[in-house]
Amino acid sequence: MSDPRPSRPARLMTAAAWLLLLLGLWLWGRESGLPALPGTRDADAAGVQLPPAHDPLPPARPHRVDIPAIGVRAPVVRRGLDRDRAVDPPPYDRPGAVGWYAGGTEPGRAGAALFVGHVDTESDPAVFYDLSALKPGQQVRVLRADGSLAVFTVEDVEVLRRDRFDPARAYGERRAGRAELRLITCGGAFDPATGSYAANVVVSAYLTGTGA
Repeated sequence: MSDPRPSRPARLMTAAAWLLLLLGLWLWGRESGLPALPGTRDADAAGVQLPPAHDPLPPARPHRVDIPAIGVRAPVVRRGLDRDRAVDPPPYDRPGAVGWYAGGTEPGRAGAALFVGHVDTESDPAVFYDLSALKPGQQVRVLRADGSLAVFTVEDVEVLRRDRFDPARAYGERRAGRAELRLITCGGAFDPATGSYAANVVVSAYLTGTGA
C-alpha cells in the first residue's frame, strides 16, 4: 500500500507553516506587553529537585546544541524573517539542524531564546524526534560562538494543542531576568488529510551553569 502521507517537502513545509504562524503570534504578544508567566510545578510533581538559576551571560551566538538524554548533537543555524516578516524555519534539506530565531534572545542572555527543529521527514526521524521524551532535570548544552558553554536544565515538557495554543505560555518568560531556552517541534497525532500534526512539543529550560 502506498504511503498516504504527503511527500517529504510537503510535510516539512506544512510543519514550518505552523511554526511561522505560532511565532508570529509570539511576536505580536511581545509587542502587546503580555505578562511573564509563573514557574511550572511539573518538576515538583516528578519529585525532581532543580538547581538554582545561573546569572545571564554576555551575548554570543549559538553554534551547536547537545542534548545527551536523547542523543542530539546538532548544528544551530541562524534564522530570521522573510520578506513577509515571518520567521524562517530550518532549511528543508537539513532536517538534522536546529534553527535559532536570531531576532530574539541569544541563548544564555536574559529572556527566552527560541530553538525550533523538525520532528521527522517522510521516512526518517529528524533532529527533535525524541524531544517529548525529555524530563525535568535533564540538560541541554549550547556551545556558543565565543567558545563558552551554556548549560540549561529542563524544567517543563508540554504538549500544546494547536487549536488551543497559548503563545505566551510557549514563548514568554517564565521568570523575569532569567536566561531561558525553548525547544519546539511538532507533536501529537499526524493528520494525513491536512498534512499537519495536532500539537507542538515545547520544552522549557533555564540556565544553570557554564563551561568552556
